[in-house]
Amino acid sequence: MALDNLNALLVEQLQDIYYAEKQLVKALPKMAKAANTEELVTAFTNHLEETKEHVVRLEKAFEALGVTAKAKKCPAIEGLIEEASEMMEEEGDESVLDAGLISSAQRVEHYEIAAYGNARTFAEALGNEDVVALLDETLGEEHAADELLNSISMESVIPAALNAGGGDSGSMGEGDDEAADEDEEEGAAVTSRPKGGKGRRSPVKK
Repeated sequence: MALDNLNALLVEQLQDIYYAEKQLVKALPKMAKAANTEELVTAFTNHLEETKEHVVRLEKAFEALGVTAKAKKCPAIEGLIEEASEMMEEEGDESVLDAGLISSAQRVEHYEIAAYGNARTFAEALGNEDVVALLDETLGEEHAADELLNSISMESVIPAALNAGGGDSGSMGEGDDEAADEDEEEGAAVTSRPKGGKGRRSPVKK
């Protein structure tokens, strides 16, 4: 399809999102199965049902535009899902792994929010209120899903992840302390640079 007008671009963008949503219908059950926190399992499961509805709304949007619903391969969503798949294969502390899963899921949400937001802007500019209403409804659910993931992360997952490995993830090791001491000693041996000149070491008096 030649992108010779804004309507053609809107259709092309919707085809991209349509592909993304269909891929997420396949990916979300795997993410729910990989999650450990009960709240996160529920969030992924519920969003799967919403995503199925997103697919239906997109089909209605295509119909409103008078074109056949068609998916266009989207390398961006494939990369994001692949990243999530790699996280699901990792081993480690359950809360840390859940934090990683949330990170991957929010990358997807942010992509979708941007994609739906742009498509909505195009539809509004074209005066297609039916499409605007369909995209608005989904956009609201994507924002809500992102906010829920953030809430689960901040209130449950990250606090638990901070205690992983004995809770010393934020402390400096002995080697770091020694390196810091050496840096301080080295800095003390060099005089400050005068304005407009090069820094020099103080001459040694005999």
